Amino acid sequence: MRTFPIGGIHPQDNKEWSKDKAIEVLELPNEVMIPMIQHIGAPATPIVAKGDKVLVGQLIGQAVGFVSANIHSPISGTVTSVDAYPNGQGQRRMMIVIKREGDEWLESIDRSTELKRECRLQPTEIIEKIKRAGVVGLGGAQFPTHVKLSIPDGQRAEVLVINGVECEPYLTSDYRNMLERGEMLLTGVEILMRAIGVERAVIGVENNKPDAIKHLRDIISRDNYRGIEVMPLKLRYPQGGEKQLIAAVTGRQIAPPPALPISEGAVVCNVSSAIAVYEAVQKDKPLIERVVTITGKELKSTHNYLARFGTSLDFILDHVGGLPEGDVKLLNGGPMMGRSIVDTSAPLIKGCSGITVLSGQSVARGKEGACIKCAKCVSVCPMGLEPYLLSKLAKLQKWDIAEEHNTIDCIECGCCSYTCPSNLPLLDYIRIGKQTVMTNIRARAAAKK
Repeated sequence: MRTFPIGGIHPQDNKEWSKDKAIEVLELPNEVMIPMIQHIGAPATPIVAKGDKVLVGQLIGQAVGFVSANIHSPISGTVTSVDAYPNGQGQRRMMIVIKREGDEWLESIDRSTELKRECRLQPTEIIEKIKRAGVVGLGGAQFPTHVKLSIPDGQRAEVLVINGVECEPYLTSDYRNMLERGEMLLTGVEILMRAIGVERAVIGVENNKPDAIKHLRDIISRDNYRGIEVMPLKLRYPQGGEKQLIAAVTGRQIAPPPALPISEGAVVCNVSSAIAVYEAVQKDKPLIERVVTITGKELKSTHNYLARFGTSLDFILDHVGGLPEGDVKLLNGGPMMGRSIVDTSAPLIKGCSGITVLSGQSVARGKEGACIKCAKCVSVCPMGLEPYLLSKLAKLQKWDIAEEHNTIDCIECGCCSYTCPSNLPLLDYIRIGKQTVMTNIRARAAAKK
């Protein structure tokens, strides 16, 4: 069974608490806060003002530049504020606050449940509809999908790779989407294939999801979805990483940055993103909601909610019975790559596939010791880096040397920290180093202009 060739680990997946929880539609909040930055690239610019009335699906934030994404209202009501508020990490970001009044949608949005499969649009028309709908990568990266589908001159796509791996522990939103929205997913894949001009698509799914693999294969066979293959993959983290998934599915290796997957003829999209593409192209529905896993061993109840963006995390947590007593840590995402949430009044955003609640012993970090030069972090790094060295260089603020040792190649998977017997916060320091080096690179580029 296929997998990627370098590094990787096999953490306990802890998916049993939510994997059997069917998707539920979360009730609408009375108020939402919509950040203008829910994507990689330039923040959107607010185009509404305090006192304006808005409908569900109405454009409220205009993309700025090519690498940016539109933002739409997830509820109908009145704009009460356009100002900076803290996000989940405590950073102040421009947001639009809307007080809900009913649930009135734009008339142009098709809200029927009927599957609309046939798409005769030209590739440029498909990409334009995806761009207008504000679709971004829903696997966590939040890269604008229209940018990914715009193949540079001189390059050609050969295969579409769909990420159904969901290797991050605890999270099951993609899994539930594959089981419950398979027809929408596969139609979205057909649309993506048409957009980039390929005749082959491969949906990579780890073999701990045999029912999802069988379900998708049954739909493909029954409804004649041509050129689409479901490929079981060996259970191995971080197989959901773009480069690792391409290597597992195609056997092709992507060179270090600035090389992109398209350099090897591959385009990668997440399964939830493919569903959003279907809704954008066939239903004229902007990206205003997503399936999000709310999970944790000590929670009173766990769920996979279809929730509108801008809903506060407090509102969501109240619906699962609140937080457990004692020490608690909240993560935007899973325990390997998720970011700590320090403010639960913050809103749900496009890139949030799950809220993981850790408590008890799982919250505490082990006592930090000295590096024992065991090289375990090197052996598990899927990018072939030296995490112990990159961490030390960041700690010493040796940014130029860190750049020479390819710190920006780090995909922040956390394998190094997970396997370190000395409990060193390797990824924490590497993230600081990576961010600083990337800032320095951008500054040098700007100075040359």
